[in-house]
Amino acid sequence: MPDPSPTSYPPAAQAIDALRRVLPAHALLSQTEDTVPYECDGLTAYRQRPMAVALPETYAQVQAVLKTCHALGVPVVARGAGTGLSGGAMPHAQGVTLSMAKFNKILKMDPLARTAVVQCGVRNLAISEAAAPHGLYYAPDPSSQIACTIGGNIAENSGGVHCLKYGLTVHNVLKISGFTADGEPVTFGGDALDAPGLDLLAVAIGSEGMLAVATEVTVKLVPKPLLARCIMASFDDMRKAGDAVAAVIAAGIIPAGLEMMDKPMTAAVEDFVHAGYDLTAEAILLCESDGTPEEVEEEIGRMSAVLRDCGATAIAVSQNEAERLRFWSGRKNAFPASGRISPDYMCMDSTIPRKRLADILLAIAQMEKKYGLRCANVFHAGDGNLHPLILFDANDPDQLHRCELFGADILETSVAMGGTVTGEHGVGVEKLNSMCVQFSAEENAQMMGLKHAFDPKGLLNPGKVIPTLNRCAEYGKMLVRGGQIAHPDLPRF
Repeated sequence: MPDPSPTSYPPAAQAIDALRRVLPAHALLSQTEDTVPYECDGLTAYRQRPMAVALPETYAQVQAVLKTCHALGVPVVARGAGTGLSGGAMPHAQGVTLSMAKFNKILKMDPLARTAVVQCGVRNLAISEAAAPHGLYYAPDPSSQIACTIGGNIAENSGGVHCLKYGLTVHNVLKISGFTADGEPVTFGGDALDAPGLDLLAVAIGSEGMLAVATEVTVKLVPKPLLARCIMASFDDMRKAGDAVAAVIAAGIIPAGLEMMDKPMTAAVEDFVHAGYDLTAEAILLCESDGTPEEVEEEIGRMSAVLRDCGATAIAVSQNEAERLRFWSGRKNAFPASGRISPDYMCMDSTIPRKRLADILLAIAQMEKKYGLRCANVFHAGDGNLHPLILFDANDPDQLHRCELFGADILETSVAMGGTVTGEHGVGVEKLNSMCVQFSAEENAQMMGLKHAFDPKGLLNPGKVIPTLNRCAEYGKMLVRGGQIAHPDLPRF
């Protein structure tokens, strides 16, 4: 949960009255029944009802809300579609949730420059749908792309199953326009491939709503490949599958997508979408090639040879577009499939070196016994981004507690293996404690200094991402008391 802030905030009635003067009546929600739907994002284990929800319809209204809250010292939490999985959009009890959902227009499509200018509330998939008549699409494709917004993608630096070849959000955005915490207009990046001055675009992307509120985004578009085919490879051993991932990359091949699912996850998604997965396999890999027909044929042949050499027990190659989409349907529906087999799940998000994939999976299997909870695993294997889904029942406080310890153990083990505590889901509230493990007090202070440069009052999304010294100290004491430190050389409390 976020750190309790020592800041004194104005009475709710005063703040709501001030906001009513800058917003239409229908654009401000403050009654309990109206604000409850905003109490969490996709991480439903943590909830908090906001003091009020602002739903501006114009940039002037966004600016007015920010200026009003800044003058009064009221926290502001920007929110897109609420599909985030780390609690990044969880409201502040004495703050305003700033919903950007109504900014959902594609403002300009430039097929010659291969760019699109969109408002922050445009859905990820809608960009590709609009670009399709021009033979173009927007490459980052998180599993929630049917619902998640480009503003949220920027906040978390989202990736997707094709990020290995085409990059994350940071590699596919040219410019962001918006407002700072005090309502001043701000632009990061530019229309050219490079912008003068400091590279603040890369700072803004992945900043989880702590530096500014985005309103418009210029994204890059890429040509739709002439052909794409997908290999589905089965393995009877997890280590063989992990080694195969490293072997594909070592062979000089950069697939359009390279994903892994373990046996429990395969069973869950097969029952949900009937993608034709091998239910006897301990792990399956999905390896995609795209480009010209000649390029795809050559790359599919090379990848198939590598996978066989690594011990694949079965290899199937999509023969048409419908079959390719069917192969991917299971991977894209891993999260909803998990929701069918458990009352709740907590989706972790860490990264490790590719060569340690099998090691982390074997470690997670031991953690399942340690914490008495099941875990289904799906990975962006090509870039080592893990998404273990811990299955639990949030109505049972003990299960929630064990789930939190399980998740922290995965993150800490990932760091010990040379990885990081987050790949694309962000830190939010979920991984605040783990930031104490990944970074020293001095490093966290440097990150907080950057936030203060943009937001001196600390009003944008407070209590998220960067832990306080007190929090890290208390977390260290808690782990010592509970005997939970799996890697005593890592914590830097």
